[in-house]
Amino acid sequence: MSERIVISPTSRQEGHAELVLEVDDEGIVTKGRYFSITPVRGLEKMLLGKAPETAPVFTQRICGVCPIPHTLASTEAVEDSLDIEPPKAAKLLRELTLAAHHVNSHAIHHFLIAQDFVPENLMKTAIESVSEIRKNAQYVVDMVAGEGIHPSDVRIGGMADNITELARKRLYARLKQLKPKLNEHVELIISLVEEKGLPEGLGAHNQPTLATHQIYGDRTKFDLDRFTEVMPESWYDDPEIGKRACSTIPLYDGRSVEVGPRARFVEFQGFKERGVVAQHVARALEMKTALSRAIDILDELDTSAPVMADFDITGTGKLGVGAIEAPRGLDVHLAQVADGKIQFYSALVPTTWNIPTMGPATEGFHYEYAPHVIRAYDPCLSCATHVMVIDDEEKTPIKSEMVRI
Repeated sequence: MSERIVISPTSRQEGHAELVLEVDDEGIVTKGRYFSITPVRGLEKMLLGKAPETAPVFTQRICGVCPIPHTLASTEAVEDSLDIEPPKAAKLLRELTLAAHHVNSHAIHHFLIAQDFVPENLMKTAIESVSEIRKNAQYVVDMVAGEGIHPSDVRIGGMADNITELARKRLYARLKQLKPKLNEHVELIISLVEEKGLPEGLGAHNQPTLATHQIYGDRTKFDLDRFTEVMPESWYDDPEIGKRACSTIPLYDGRSVEVGPRARFVEFQGFKERGVVAQHVARALEMKTALSRAIDILDELDTSAPVMADFDITGTGKLGVGAIEAPRGLDVHLAQVADGKIQFYSALVPTTWNIPTMGPATEGFHYEYAPHVIRAYDPCLSCATHVMVIDDEEKTPIKSEMVRI
């Protein structure tokens, strides 16, 4: 006899979501549905009619977990709409900022999953390691982008300022010094995850992966014509879930996809592993990739080079695309600027892509493992919420406007 198990809200993630599982007599999940129940923030609507420079300032506040990717995706979407090509030094500084953010964000995830994998005798070591790595990564964002949380120096057209030669040398030395510590941390996390004894194949699925770049992002690798978005009431086979779900379902080539560290490793490193363990391994290894890239950038950066392009803010109405690889996956912002004002804005954020993939990934294993599957994706629901609720009692969305909110 089938039984329904509801985990609400799911824990140790940003925002609120619900996991509804159909299980058989043995407790094996036969149907997994995962959906956001986080209330809408509506920031995309707030941007309409505002000056283009407003977009990154607003959107970096979509969520406190991914302010860097939202800033960069927003800035690049507006720049694409305005046909702005930032100077090389500005691009390097942005990439350096995101690489440091990858290291910081992945370390935070290791703190969140510590209870799942780290034994008591190693907990102090693991947490101190996370703290040390985060402190250094946030220092880089602070120095390069102006602020550790909301990067004030990322501007339309480039960056507010280049860093000084003294700052470049200090950051270079600091990250080189961090490298052995980070390598040790990565090895610890991977060994603990692999030794946990999770069932082989847990969390594996047959959905394709989507990624545009190993670390930063590349709008030319995201084909807007292959993207569609459907209403949750059309996706979930349970009408009540479809009504309550607060996020649309994005599809690429008509299918749901996986984004994030494992997807990037599959697309750019030939990574073949699938499932929960593979998610954690890829995320840990990506910390090393990001740190190495940050060091290379600091070695390459010309601190005397200009970092701001000349441009006309008026705009021609072209739909601009910004595609940034956030720690949790591809973050796409769309912006249309005409007459000096934002005419259209939409953010297609990482967890939105992964929501329709995470539920089915729980199927085929005992329901007690389902939270492991969800946490392996490090979901962040706050920025994935796109539904406007108009009736506080019935929680009924505006169906006709939902996709473009």
